Amino acid sequence: MILTINSGSSSIKFTLFRAKGDLESMAVLCGGQIGGLGEEPRFIAEDSAGYQVANERLEAGASHEQALDLLLRWGKHHFAGQSLVGTGHRVVHGGAMYNAPVVVGPSVIADLERLVSLAPLHQPHNLAGIKALAKLLPNLPQVACFDTAFHCTQPHVATAFALPRALTEAGIRRYGFHGLSYEYIASVLPDYAGSAAEGKVVVAHLGQGASMCALQARRSVATTMGFTALDGLPMGRRCGALDPGVVLYLMVEKGMDAAAVADLLYNRSGLLGVSGISGDMRKLSASKDPHAAEAIRLFVYRIGRELGSLVAALGGLDVLVFTGGIGEHSASVREQVCRNAAWLGIELDSRANTAGGPCITRAESRISAWVIRTDEDLMIARHTVNLISAANNVLSLAAAPR
Repeated sequence: MILTINSGSSSIKFTLFRAKGDLESMAVLCGGQIGGLGEEPRFIAEDSAGYQVANERLEAGASHEQALDLLLRWGKHHFAGQSLVGTGHRVVHGGAMYNAPVVVGPSVIADLERLVSLAPLHQPHNLAGIKALAKLLPNLPQVACFDTAFHCTQPHVATAFALPRALTEAGIRRYGFHGLSYEYIASVLPDYAGSAAEGKVVVAHLGQGASMCALQARRSVATTMGFTALDGLPMGRRCGALDPGVVLYLMVEKGMDAAAVADLLYNRSGLLGVSGISGDMRKLSASKDPHAAEAIRLFVYRIGRELGSLVAALGGLDVLVFTGGIGEHSASVREQVCRNAAWLGIELDSRANTAGGPCITRAESRISAWVIRTDEDLMIARHTVNLISAANNVLSLAAAPR
């Protein structure tokens, strides 16, 4: 079996895959999460058919290590006769040094710890899962799969800030995120859009974290997130693009220190900050509060602004893709975005959009728009199998008689 892990501050999301055969969606054995870590954690798992196969409480205040220990023991019992051969982890930031998945060792962990300040909401917790598993199963191969890696194909002009060259050379540049999601969409897009998938494509990954990516020949050429996962679109709780002068003003005029500013921008802004109600699009869509409607309007407006920017970077547009929690499930947001982008040649099919697609534009629309469910876990599983297989082949060759 292959285990994929997305470790956060208070939860561990996981999926177990069969390690044999083609790693398609049918290879899923089960998935779920252990939520409420540090408080009152609960372990929930569902099989590939959606039936709940586990629902257990953990000891109050349980750590990542205790949660993973329970998951491993449960998996060993529930899938008796099948052994775990490797684990793949989603790691948000790989910096400039990691542009592809890598087998984890002490030097890799040390490198990734130096990137914590670039992704403070995610990186420490991604590493917590890796370290905990290394203690529990020290001989189990672990693979780190980076959200930044997909964007390594972008040209220098797309990644550079207009800062002194010494700062750019020190690593202050645009990296981009949600790469595992974009990589998956790029891998399946020909199944939906045919030959247009090789053309000029914008993918909108819309969820609690939100970004957009311009693809040419299914490679990243520009994206809305930058040095950190704060940039670009407004998100559930993150501000998105912000004039740097606002940060200086908050520190000088309002007396806020770096920690207070970070908390504001990462945790108290975005849809939550504008609405004053919630960062959850479902709650905002159901609310009659005018501030909720204002937050949604701002979100949609900024998507339109960023779409125009990415189309300019591409020099045109052939395909628009919606994915992520909001992109896949909010027909209203998709409709507003497509209506506002009619100038590009997008002609929305309202019935298809309400039904969830996959194609949500009319047959005569010059640009096709699609709803495609992303699958970051499958990408992680594929990378993990490929790297473990490659490592085993190297070991076999080294051990072979000469």
